[in-house]
Amino acid sequence: MENIEDSEKRPLDFIRQIITDDLQTGKHQKSITRFPPEPNGFLHIGHAKSICLNFGVAEENSGICNLRFDDTNPSKEDVAYVESIQTDVKWLGFDWGAKVLYASNYFHQLFEFAVALIKADKAYVCQLSPGEMREYRGTLTEPGKESPYRNRSVAENLDLFEQMKNGEFEEGTHVLRAKIDMASPNLNMRDPVIYRILKAHHHRTGDTWKIYPMYDYTHCLSDMLEGITHSLCTLEFQDHRPLYDWVLDTLKTPCHPRQIEFARLNLTYTVMSKRKLLQMVEANNVDGWDDPRMLTISGLRRRGYTPASIRNFCRAIGIGKSESRIDMGVLENEIRNDLNVRAERRMCVLDPVKVVIDNYPEGLVEEMVGKNHPQNPDMGERLLPFTKELYIERNDFMENPSRKYHRLGPDREVRLRYGYLIQYASHVKDETTGEITEIHCTYDPETRGGSAPDGRKVKGTIHWVSAEKGFPVTIRLYDRLFNVEDPEADKDVDFLDHLNPDSKVVLSKAIAEPSLALLEPGKTVQFERQGYFCADLVESKTGSPVLNRTVTLRDSWKKK
Repeated sequence: MENIEDSEKRPLDFIRQIITDDLQTGKHQKSITRFPPEPNGFLHIGHAKSICLNFGVAEENSGICNLRFDDTNPSKEDVAYVESIQTDVKWLGFDWGAKVLYASNYFHQLFEFAVALIKADKAYVCQLSPGEMREYRGTLTEPGKESPYRNRSVAENLDLFEQMKNGEFEEGTHVLRAKIDMASPNLNMRDPVIYRILKAHHHRTGDTWKIYPMYDYTHCLSDMLEGITHSLCTLEFQDHRPLYDWVLDTLKTPCHPRQIEFARLNLTYTVMSKRKLLQMVEANNVDGWDDPRMLTISGLRRRGYTPASIRNFCRAIGIGKSESRIDMGVLENEIRNDLNVRAERRMCVLDPVKVVIDNYPEGLVEEMVGKNHPQNPDMGERLLPFTKELYIERNDFMENPSRKYHRLGPDREVRLRYGYLIQYASHVKDETTGEITEIHCTYDPETRGGSAPDGRKVKGTIHWVSAEKGFPVTIRLYDRLFNVEDPEADKDVDFLDHLNPDSKVVLSKAIAEPSLALLEPGKTVQFERQGYFCADLVESKTGSPVLNRTVTLRDSWKKK
């Protein structure tokens, strides 16, 4: 985790300052936060910001952070989501303690609290249709109208609510509403629905319940029951805070957590709406929730992002009160910084063209020594077979090179990484296509390791793989999913129209050095001069790796 000294030097954000003040003044003896995901989808990078905040402040203050699933809408929930969310939180490096919590743990208590509101004449059963309810609600400039069912007696409301609980009414015919103020300037306070009929099988409670509480009602009471001190939410819940407080105040609960809102994470070249992510999955615009182009945590993990890089990113962007859009390059720089230190180096030719060294002995195989990391000798070395025939990148040869081109071409000498200096001799073209199929060179046997005894300077260094000893690998070049910074900016254009057609390019002719055959799924390496690549967690196998590009060595989008 983060170095304590570094943490102490960094100024506190406004949330951490509030928590620090509350602890120092004795308002709270211990900070207790919670991360409350809905089990109706996979977590994405925006959730990672909330995870790092809620679990982070708990760690920093020797506090507690609960993992609590808001499982109040069984029609959209799945055990697979529950399991994936737990996996993601653990993978990010956080621990929620002895057990996972669920809003469904409190269904009986939530029901009794609703009964208490009815008895206090603060809630009533309403039979308006959803359309009628919208009409009665009013607008931002016009007050709403009271429901004709608003002044039912307490006894009638209790009886109807019990019938709702017993499943005696159909879905959409009856709801329980809080009785607040239909003229409130805050639409969330205009007699909001707190219970609805939903005859769906629940993944934990089965068919026990026919009614389910709404999120705003469940949220505050679950926080209260768990003794949460600071309920941290994104800014879209700011207008819901009066309802949060109203429920707790009206019920006179012994604990009243403080809800604090912060700006959600918005990133360029992506969408963060769970609904839109699901839309792309269902329409096969991507290859599932864990597609490496998706900024879901499972997608980032499969692409080769590390927990440290995501935590560092969340720390770098900070916590604020104003909405903003973070450049994707900030996230990509964090994974570059992390992998630059930890990733071993390897050589792989993505678009190969053959090089024949005319004066190299037939059948000779030499073993060149390659460093696994240029700045860290403790990471060791590996042996690279060198043979008469090699593969280099097609763009490392130019038939008519410019002055500034320092790679292979007529009258050019280049250094083969860890190998020899080679001099261009000739090349062969396909007569039909005009494509260069073979490049002939000579080598200087006195330059093993890449340096010339006579001190002559060679500007270009290129990577290579033995044609005889290298082996084919499948490479997926993943890039940003959208080709515009804000795919949702133009409301007249479907965001899917901005999908980047080159966000996934599959290379089937790539040739890798032999050591890559042993690369384990999930392991990330740097292909020298190419970028960082991760052995796919799902499809890669030892001896037959499938590698996903995690990130390029530099931000190529700055030029676009």
